[in-house]
Amino acid sequence: MNKREQTLSTTNFAAELAKFTTSFDLANVPDEVIHRAKLCVLDAFGIGLASVNFDFAKITAAGIHAIAGDGEFPVIGMTLTLPQRDAAHLNGTLIHGLDFDDTHGEAVVHTSASAAPTMLIAGLANNASGASALSAFIIASECAGRIGAGARGGFHEKGFHPTGVVGAFGSTLAAGYLANLNEQQLCDAQGIVLSQAGGNMQFLDDGAWTKRNHPGWASFCAQTAVSMAKYGFFGPRDPYTGRYGLYPTHTKDGREVSLEKITNDLGERWEMMNIAFKPYPACHMTHAYADAILALKKTHQLEVNDIKHITALVHEGEQSVICIPEENKLKPQNSYDAQFSVHYVIAASFLREKFGLAELEDDVINSPEILDLCSRVSFTDDPDSAYPGYFSGALKLETTDGRVLEHREQINRGATENPLSDDDIKNKFIGNATLTLSESRANDLSEIIMNLEQEADLANLSDALTL
Repeated sequence: MNKREQTLSTTNFAAELAKFTTSFDLANVPDEVIHRAKLCVLDAFGIGLASVNFDFAKITAAGIHAIAGDGEFPVIGMTLTLPQRDAAHLNGTLIHGLDFDDTHGEAVVHTSASAAPTMLIAGLANNASGASALSAFIIASECAGRIGAGARGGFHEKGFHPTGVVGAFGSTLAAGYLANLNEQQLCDAQGIVLSQAGGNMQFLDDGAWTKRNHPGWASFCAQTAVSMAKYGFFGPRDPYTGRYGLYPTHTKDGREVSLEKITNDLGERWEMMNIAFKPYPACHMTHAYADAILALKKTHQLEVNDIKHITALVHEGEQSVICIPEENKLKPQNSYDAQFSVHYVIAASFLREKFGLAELEDDVINSPEILDLCSRVSFTDDPDSAYPGYFSGALKLETTDGRVLEHREQINRGATENPLSDDDIKNKFIGNATLTLSESRANDLSEIIMNLEQEADLANLSDALTL
């Protein structure tokens, strides 16, 4: 037995995830899991189609095309084609670009934003059937959800964006599945991508665009790692718990992690069912506050002049994302600042009685009336929050006539226990997709995705996604 075989024989998380991947059989996946996976794909591609209408999409496409050149792989909602990894990079950026994509609550990972471009592009590169592509999507989502949940919110605390970091591992396993890697190669690939995975939270200080890029980069790195492993590159064998592995280096010293979440009941209990769909295009941590302020307004027939002060009760693990630095949250400088400001989401939702893409336009963000209400919002700790299992939110509203009104949304709308309906998700898709496609073409795309396992290859899906 050589050294590589000997290290592989030692049970570890990389080996367990590799075994899960190589033995994956869609026939053994419950129907409800498959159905939910297809809804996630539908939601992701709809958002990607909406994103192409925004400046960041055009700028990102120009920058990537300038260095990558033309290729053979499709870009959602565009006529542009790019080389394999660059197409995945841009597609992931489009899917995540509006912060409207799904989230695994406990992991705090936007799983589909990296899983969908990996499924599409690595699937095309490997001539995959629709069933194989859907299998890869489930593998990526399942593994990313579990790896992220193991950190118990610790990646955010250390300044890492788990969607980018964790998404790279999920996408590696998915791309490896599509490339028919064996268990040893999949272990190598996970070790390789440890050195490539990235995603930093510094964008929170000024609303920079880098977060949009993270899941696309995760898919780019994953496909690189898989190709290297396929040809024999030797990667570290313990990428998760080794001395300089993912959890020791990407969470704070002394931070408790729940490693059992990575592989407990793997293949029997499905994390796909814990992925929450977004009703609002903003950080998932803000959603409960939008629903809470709308409920208070409706129940008590409030007008803006009735409000003296609003206190948002926020879990301490979420405050660095949606509350701090408070000067940015009170007066967002751009749409990304606004999407990550609990102050802005509360104020805009109250005054406009909704929160959609229109609430992220510059004239709305700079509205004196909204900014005035923002100035009356503060935050404090929430000891009763269910975070990170759910994105809880509670408000305490003081009125000008001396009343104190309270409302709590303990389980965010869109989560499994408070779900959006299939019709809600499909209507969201149509609303997003028809910003770029005709309604007829959007419905055709929906039909392809919701019957993806019946497709002989991904040609129809690719054609339906592009202009």
